[in-house]
Amino acid sequence: MSVAEPTQDQPVSTLAAFRAGFNATWTSAFTYVLLGNYVGIGAISHDFGFSIVWTLVATVLVWAGPAQVILVSTLGAGASLFEVALAVGLSGVRLLPMVVSMLPMLKGPGVRSWKLVLPAHFTAVSIWVEALRLLPAVPREGRIAFINGLGSGYTVCASAATLAGYYLAAKMPLLISAALLFLTPLAFLMSTLRNARMLVDRVALGFGLVLGPLFAYCQIGLDLMWSGIAAGTAAYAVHRVREALR
Repeated sequence: MSVAEPTQDQPVSTLAAFRAGFNATWTSAFTYVLLGNYVGIGAISHDFGFSIVWTLVATVLVWAGPAQVILVSTLGAGASLFEVALAVGLSGVRLLPMVVSMLPMLKGPGVRSWKLVLPAHFTAVSIWVEALRLLPAVPREGRIAFINGLGSGYTVCASAATLAGYYLAAKMPLLISAALLFLTPLAFLMSTLRNARMLVDRVALGFGLVLGPLFAYCQIGLDLMWSGIAAGTAAYAVHRVREALR
């Protein structure tokens, strides 16, 4: 998908950039992923007995599917607020590198820090992948508005899906709800594969796909984290050896 407006060669107004970001939502594959994911979240929230208002507010404020599943399931299971906050906070840490890598693309001369709060809140897997793909074509002065428009569009989609899932919960089998939640990691995997242009990226992804299930089968604690560290380190070693042999 290409961004029809704006382009790097012409100035852009805040409203035009916001509208371009909002419109980009409807041609993004992640929109359909979010729709399926948040239908599942709405259904799970209904099954745990949360109100529709609480569920919609959680969707907007938490803005991370896995973190919201953790929030709903831990509160529904009767965990303490401290345990819930700790679990949701640890889940959100994974998004910090995405925020750190994206903010330099948004920040420019004279940009106040408070203007970056909303883009930082919107930053999730979907926003991060699409921002890396679309922002280079947007003039720097319009990038914050563009991301706010993109995030707003995704939020509208997620809220509508949450609402639909909540009221469809009585007719939706639990297995279907769980399958819908699996769409996010599957889409992230496909996007990572598509964006892996260097050999070292592909090697790291390949090692991760092998080591992840192996570590999980061996019941190693924090298997996802350790498989990522091991795969990334091995890929870097292969890259260094390959460069040395050139």
